[in-house]
Amino acid sequence: MANFTVSPGVTTNELDQTFLTGQPVQAGAAIIGPTVKGPVEVPTLVTSYSQYTSLFGDSFVSGGINYSYLTSIAAYNYFNYGGSSLLVARVASGTYTSATSTLIPTGSSGPTTGLSPFTLETISQGIIMNNSGSETSGALISGSKDNVRFEITNTNTGSGTFNVLIRQGDDTINNKNILESFNGVNLDPNSDRFISLVIGDQKLAYNSTNVQMELSGSYPNNSRYVRVKAVNYPTPTYLDSNGTLTSNLYSGSLPANGSGSFNGATGIVASNVGTTMYDNIGTTTQGLTSGSYDNMVALFGNKEAYKFNLLFTPGLLNDKHTSVVSTIISNTQNRGDNLYVLDLIDYNGTVASTITQAQTRNTSYAASYWPWVRIVDPATGRQVWVPASTVIPGVYAFNDKVSAPWFAPAGINRGGLSTVLQAQFKLTQANKDSLYSNNINPLATLPRNGVVVFGQKTLQKQASALDRVNVRRLMIEMKNYIRQIADTVVFEQNTIATRNSFVARVTPFLEGIQQKQGLYAYKIIMDESNNGPAVIDQNQLVGQIYIQPTRTAEFISLDFILLPTGAEFPG
Repeated sequence: MANFTVSPGVTTNELDQTFLTGQPVQAGAAIIGPTVKGPVEVPTLVTSYSQYTSLFGDSFVSGGINYSYLTSIAAYNYFNYGGSSLLVARVASGTYTSATSTLIPTGSSGPTTGLSPFTLETISQGIIMNNSGSETSGALISGSKDNVRFEITNTNTGSGTFNVLIRQGDDTINNKNILESFNGVNLDPNSDRFISLVIGDQKLAYNSTNVQMELSGSYPNNSRYVRVKAVNYPTPTYLDSNGTLTSNLYSGSLPANGSGSFNGATGIVASNVGTTMYDNIGTTTQGLTSGSYDNMVALFGNKEAYKFNLLFTPGLLNDKHTSVVSTIISNTQNRGDNLYVLDLIDYNGTVASTITQAQTRNTSYAASYWPWVRIVDPATGRQVWVPASTVIPGVYAFNDKVSAPWFAPAGINRGGLSTVLQAQFKLTQANKDSLYSNNINPLATLPRNGVVVFGQKTLQKQASALDRVNVRRLMIEMKNYIRQIADTVVFEQNTIATRNSFVARVTPFLEGIQQKQGLYAYKIIMDESNNGPAVIDQNQLVGQIYIQPTRTAEFISLDFILLPTGAEFPG
């Protein structure tokens, strides 16, 4: 019998009978980690690597050296191998705020209070968004590809309209790089071209008390870079029905043509961050402590608010950040709709110490890979050592692109790591045996194929179908989709027609999985046998879905048999 909550809803249960004797709209994956820029603690969906770098950057300078966060490298691998969408949650240490626009002058007859007609602020946070200078001086001081400037053009006092251009921070008057254009906007709150409505003025902020994002502002953001912080000189009903200016003050309230920059943001990357990057990750990772992750880890525990089927946190290590990793695993198990890929140990780990860390975890909702690998940082060109979870997103993305989630993201066909120069260790067969028997997926070095994922176990210790990644992901896929169907049945009449309708909608989905080699067989039972009068009288609808998941061929035996001349081959 299902265990129902007090309020109406759908409960999904797993009955694992494979132990061996003796889709709401969702992101393909989610990632939590530091980034160069972007909104702090505001989960943001991106659908390409170019969009990722536009919003979150790629590399930064600390102590005169270029670095890339593992978040960016993981995003590169995910999209480079065909990933569809990525939910990015930026974390940071310290206080990060937005930059606001410099003074925008008004017309000659405008107000003299020193306020701009309106104020813009950057969506991205941190002092990287600050710049200064004037158009006549060419490039802005601190202007860069990672920040922006603005320009006002075509101010028209007759119609009360003007254009707002958002330009890249390192462009010049003779070589403009216009990122966005908002044409024909005005300061009239009653107009459909009101600047706040056209550009947007909403802001998301994390509320730690309620563990949710809270929204302020009235108009959705249509700009990827800025929002309207305030309209200081509104011009309501700029023109009357006859096209006559309703107030002589209004024309002087419009912004004058010209360009400007942004300043006042706080939040900076530590100058000594290099001592905690790449193979130097320890208790402090990439300039952060594990506590910097707490808010976004808690937020992603709510599966009703955020949908994804894979979660990555490159830079968090089981041996150094045990508490936050435990929370992530607990949240993942409670959600039941995604797989968490974690790293077990730092760069100095050995086979034995990695196994010791794996033995502290027991869940089918997490998987781990080892050893570390050396890659070319796509943003800096440097060769660096990174934990496996930095490149594994590409394996899952490619697997899902060419096959399906219920195929094993491993082996030569789907587990190749072409961006990897070398693995930290060339594992022997004995090494691979030791790792795999302890639920760690080896990154093997093959003579002709380079570094390849050669395992697909979850961290579940007990042998069952769910100790394999492909079966766990099959279950996630099925539960996510079938629950969407079940959601449409809540509050419907508990009749034979309703039950038959449910079965009729689920059956083609399961048949499709079976045809695509995800299932050997299945059976749905939702009839009077499990929905008798007692069940119906309790306002319950019970269904049982039996499945036989397809297993992967991981252990292949080939016998080469020599026969004497003239012998007959077996029939």
